[in-house]
Amino acid sequence: MNEINAIVADIKQGNAKPIYFLMGDEPYYIDWLSDFIEDNVLDETEKGFNLQVMYGRDVTIDDIVMAAKRFPMMAEKQVLIVKEAQDLSRSIDKLLSYAENCQPTTVLVINYKYKKLDKRKKLHKAIAKTGVIFESKKLYENDVATWITRVLKGKNYKIEPKASQMLVEFLGTDLSKIANELKKLMLILPNNSIISDHDIEENIGISKDFNNFELLKAIGNKDVVKANRIINYFISNPKNNPTVMTVSLLNNFFTKLLLFHGLQNKSKDAVSKSLGVGFYFVDDYFLAARNYNMRKVANVISILREADVKSKGVGANQTQGDILKELIFRILH
Repeated sequence: MNEINAIVADIKQGNAKPIYFLMGDEPYYIDWLSDFIEDNVLDETEKGFNLQVMYGRDVTIDDIVMAAKRFPMMAEKQVLIVKEAQDLSRSIDKLLSYAENCQPTTVLVINYKYKKLDKRKKLHKAIAKTGVIFESKKLYENDVATWITRVLKGKNYKIEPKASQMLVEFLGTDLSKIANELKKLMLILPNNSIISDHDIEENIGISKDFNNFELLKAIGNKDVVKANRIINYFISNPKNNPTVMTVSLLNNFFTKLLLFHGLQNKSKDAVSKSLGVGFYFVDDYFLAARNYNMRKVANVISILREADVKSKGVGANQTQGDILKELIFRILH
């Protein structure tokens, strides 16, 4: 975030660089920065003649260089944005001559998603010398909840831990999808609201009672009735509750539980840091550890690997529902 803040501050002060190379595995920040540059370098009267958007699949590097070298009309700068530039990965090195001699009145923005420039190559060094290279890295799942809290705080909203976990569980680490759902919530809920699991259920359609988060709690607590109730809900709503995802989340939980058993320092703070889980969720591991000793946890992980293979259609003549039922029975008994 510090790097993004520095780029934003520079642009706000009128110090836009001649070239921005936005790359990496997380498209959210690439799109966000590209949109920010588009909205803030030029004023509305200048954009008609001095803002141009190209797409990598439709142009060549020569087309980009030609457009970048033209002069702005009735403005100090022109902005040229190349979206989906990863489609030009085979010829991207041809941008070197322009990067070494950028047009000072052009702000060239290259959106290079899911790929990276090799730091050892001349192109990387040339762009870094005169412009900005920003790498947008994918967040780990245990960092996404913190990101949600930070984004909402900046908009004068808060969110309960369970509600945040529901979003992560349902949407994964796709920040663009999560950001879209947060926008919906902020349009519906008044400023300074604390977003709850009820808000998530009512406005996004994720059940607050029948989800993988609640399943993990039920299994950790060895609550057979609740676990089976949730599984039956999953079976009747397979589109929103794919077996592969449930198995993956259970495997992640029991893998961390195995690590928990091996920790020397079991203070809540140490457990939170060692397992990479929010402080709010640490108690779940203390409870589960009482119900599953280390040997049982290792056995459960083995069972989950079998279920994972079956859920992907390998060596099994069972329905997804039957796989889930068998899995939960073997874990709980």
